[in-house]
Amino acid sequence: MKKANILIVDDIFSNQLLLSAMIDNLGHECSMVSNGKKAIEKLKEDDFDIVFMDIEMPVMNGIETAKYIRENFSEPQKSIPIIALTAHNTHEFSEFTEDAGFNEIVSKPYTAEKFKMLMDKHFKN
Repeated sequence: MKKANILIVDDIFSNQLLLSAMIDNLGHECSMVSNGKKAIEKLKEDDFDIVFMDIEMPVMNGIETAKYIRENFSEPQKSIPIIALTAHNTHEFSEFTEDAGFNEIVSKPYTAEKFKMLMDKHFKN
């Protein structure tokens, strides 16, 4: 099975560690950044298979970042699966995340089973 290269975008370091541990346990690799501006820089440098991105972050939030990726990157990065992460009720953000180009939205707390399902759904070997 091919390993996925995943970008985690979250301003809270403990969330980054939790997500990276779950991804590592699933046998995939990841990089971590703390805001949308850094995510855009990282996407310009490296190829990723999936982006897990927090919605509320300083500097450049997840909605602004996803919209920028969809509007300014070329294929295949333009179509990279972007999963929105939030601690809030997903219904509060569903309209904004759809408009920004997120593939789906996931609320905390995260579980290994949920991330395995997301990987199976969005990562094509």
